[in-house]
Amino acid sequence: MPREHRPSKSIRVLLAEDQGMMRGALALLLGMEPDMQVVAKVARGDAIVDAALTHRPDVALLDIELPGMSGLEAAAELRDQVPDCRVLILTTFGRPGYLRRAMEAGAAGFLVKDGPVEELAACIRRVLTGETVIDPALAAAALSAGPNPLTARECEVLKASTDGATVADIADRLHLSESTVRNYLSAAIGKTGTRNRMEAVRAARQQGWL
Repeated sequence: MPREHRPSKSIRVLLAEDQGMMRGALALLLGMEPDMQVVAKVARGDAIVDAALTHRPDVALLDIELPGMSGLEAAAELRDQVPDCRVLILTTFGRPGYLRRAMEAGAAGFLVKDGPVEELAACIRRVLTGETVIDPALAAAALSAGPNPLTARECEVLKASTDGATVADIADRLHLSESTVRNYLSAAIGKTGTRNRMEAVRAARQQGWL
């Protein structure tokens, strides 16, 4: 809609998406809504807070898997540094653990990317009224999946294992003893019901715990 036909107070949207085509398409489609204006587009998670501080969006629409910093980590930083900005997670990966982590980070909504843009625009308006908006199927899956059984330290050790690092490498990186790293890995393998740490990493990622 032409700018002169927009309401005097448009909803200011920050968009964080690492895929250029998706970022451009979302910006274009949301920009066609009569009451919305995309004021910032970023491709990296570690650029989100600076962009929000500069442009002061009403809503930040964040993907989860972003370079530099995940959308979930950025959501927690936005809660602390730009508390007036509502966060809506929009992701391809509808994993129950991601939903729980998003809510813990202060997100006001969690949607998967396969919905129509009209529905997304409606959800943006809803979170600005104070509602929490969650994809119904994902909410049901999260309830049935239960909480993350891994401790924060077990998650940290598993994350450090993802690039093929040795126990010694992990211990050095996290400032732990090798025996402590082995204990954390053993506990994580047991809790995920897997046979080794790489299977544990895969299982934890599938659940959205990492």
